[in-house]
Amino acid sequence: MWQPNRRYPDPDVVVMDKSFARYKLALASIEHLHDGCRWSEGPVWFGDGRFLLWSDIPNNRILKWEEETGAVSVFRAPSHNANGNTRDRQGRLITCEHDSRRVTRTEMDGAITVLAEHFQGRRLNSPNDVVVKSDGTIWFTDPVFGILGHYEGHPAEPELAPAVWRFDPATGALDMVADDVPGPNGLAFSPDESILYVVASRAEPRDIRAFDVIDGRRLARGRIVVHSEGGTPDGFRVDVDGNLWCGWGMGDPELDGVRVFNPAGVPIGHIRLPERCANLCFGGRHRNRLFMAASHGLYSLYVNTQGVAGG
Repeated sequence: MWQPNRRYPDPDVVVMDKSFARYKLALASIEHLHDGCRWSEGPVWFGDGRFLLWSDIPNNRILKWEEETGAVSVFRAPSHNANGNTRDRQGRLITCEHDSRRVTRTEMDGAITVLAEHFQGRRLNSPNDVVVKSDGTIWFTDPVFGILGHYEGHPAEPELAPAVWRFDPATGALDMVADDVPGPNGLAFSPDESILYVVASRAEPRDIRAFDVIDGRRLARGRIVVHSEGGTPDGFRVDVDGNLWCGWGMGDPELDGVRVFNPAGVPIGHIRLPERCANLCFGGRHRNRLFMAASHGLYSLYVNTQGVAGG
């Protein structure tokens, strides 16, 4: 059974480049908040309720962790094999669902609204991860992972190419913004929203690609900013300085955890966890607590930065 380090500073928060030292708190260590999941994903923070939601995809449920008590309960089951989650600018939960092959919004009264599930009469594959831009538009990835078998969804033939999509809830318009990312997975905007980063999880090796956001609607000038040399990226979020905090791991256990890159794609830090981290988010009162959904568990770490608003 993994035990947190008792000493400060935590040796599992590794400075790879001196620029990362400012983000490492001398009196903060990694905390293990929960265990017993099959595949933790999609954490999202609700500051108004002081709780975190995250997906346990194969167990077909969304779990809830309460900051005040540490209690964990089932928020929704079945969840249609929910994966990525975020909140819109009105505070409503936005969820990617593998099994139902759709993106939904949970209204304040608990009702569920389907936002996107078809394009020109063809079904989406299995929406994976999602972010909401400051203008209210919803951007999500749609690879085929949830229709490859029964473990995270159900087997089906893809009807659309894997792609990155933009949904405008004001007009109901769904637009494909990129179809040249192999296995599009995690995604996040830069602090000024001029760049959209997307994980190419079927590139060999995996990489993180950056696109310029044109007129808030289109993507252009795609390029690789991070090559995964050992370990692989999955979900990630961006801090106010533009650094990418990436779920990382697979292969060498020494690489499991979170790898941090500066905006130029240079690795500057690593948070070692005992299992592969799939996704993460910033939360807490000041958005300075990193919550990490990692394989079977949920972890957290206070850091000396903040996640961008809406991230």
